[in-house]
Amino acid sequence: MRQIFLDTETTGLSAEGGDRIIEIGCVELLSRKLTGNNKHFYLNPERDSHEDALKVHGISNEFLRDKPKFAAVAEELMAYLQGAEIIIHNAAFDVGFLNKELELIGRPHFKQYVAQVTDTLVMAKEMYPGKRNSLDALCDRLGVDNSSRTLHGALLDAELLADVYINLTRGQEALLIDMGSNDSAGGVVARVDLSAFSLPVLPASEQEAAAHEEVLKQLDKACGGKTVWRLLGTDAVA
Repeated sequence: MRQIFLDTETTGLSAEGGDRIIEIGCVELLSRKLTGNNKHFYLNPERDSHEDALKVHGISNEFLRDKPKFAAVAEELMAYLQGAEIIIHNAAFDVGFLNKELELIGRPHFKQYVAQVTDTLVMAKEMYPGKRNSLDALCDRLGVDNSSRTLHGALLDAELLADVYINLTRGQEALLIDMGSNDSAGGVVARVDLSAFSLPVLPASEQEAAAHEEVLKQLDKACGGKTVWRLLGTDAVA
């Protein structure tokens, strides 16, 4: 499935209060690789940005005056997103704004067009409970270079989010490796099942075995009896 990282910039914080989208950035990922098939729009929101919002994104009201309205790009945008997994940081915010823009032009809600929406903020909170999980904080934690992010920008933030997501999900792939390009007829990728390989077993050294025995003795002493590992060992011998 195509994965598309999406970010928006807006005139303010409340879609229901009349704030509008001024920028949309989308970055496509296939087989965990950036394709370069991205989308980026600046939009005329038909209103001015709040002062606090201007400090965040730095996109002036004058710059947006001659940009297309959302209605003019909606067809192209939704065709691009059609059927993909959409990955957003704090998805409720962006989806809420997209729903309002679609509603204003008489179109169905955002999730009617896409396969699913994945929220990396929810993912990060589960992986790093009690820690800061903003996009900047995740970039710092995961070693993603965000030095060019002096202001928020939808396309740059979508690109950073793609890097963050790849790092967040590293190691979660199945033990299958893609071995070639897509089959032109069926769109199927040739794969090798690594479960067929026999992996060597390396026994513990004498030093490692002695260290393990010492840990078990300490556990025996702490719990006032034999540890479960010793009991299981006894049952196995019997």
